[in-house]
Amino acid sequence: MAARYGKKAQQKVKRAMHERKEGTLRSGGSGKKVTSRKQAIAIGLSEARRAGGKVPKKKAKSKSKSKRSR
Repeated sequence: MAARYGKKAQQKVKRAMHERKEGTLRSGGSGKKVTSRKQAIAIGLSEARRAGGKVPKKKAKSKSKSKRSR
């Protein structure tokens, strides 16, 4: 079975996690300091995607159920 993530993804996530630990990782939109582990991984994978690395596609956002079921 083939690996889901490539070397580029591993490198980007590793760098993002290291920056988070140092306290230098910043969020792209607001520029706030990132403290969440999950957010650091997401940033690393996003950068790997932009760099053309082997990363699975993002899952589509599910539509919220606004109408009540009867």
